[in-house]
Amino acid sequence: MKNMGNIGQMMKEAQKLQAKMAKLQEELSEKTVETASGGGMIKVVANGKQHIISIQIEKEVVDPEDVEMLQDLILAAVNDALAKSQEMVSGEMSKLTGGLSIPGLM
Repeated sequence: MKNMGNIGQMMKEAQKLQAKMAKLQEELSEKTVETASGGGMIKVVANGKQHIISIQIEKEVVDPEDVEMLQDLILAAVNDALAKSQEMVSGEMSKLTGGLSIPGLM
């Protein structure tokens, strides 16, 4: 019978953690990170759900003769924004879980 009490307590703790995680995921969807490439000519903002919120391109970097450079700058900024967003999420999740690695959480 003692094990049943421990299992019940573990279930309660798991439910609390699940509720905290749901709240954190909602909060993270509102937090953003910003990055830039090309000396600030391309700026990208992403949220904690790894969605790109905005892309700003300065007109000086738009060269019809060199579209590939513009594409590379955009890709670099987008990938960096997504990486920073993932780092933000990982950092917040580790605060919540106390550094435990729980498979399937994020």
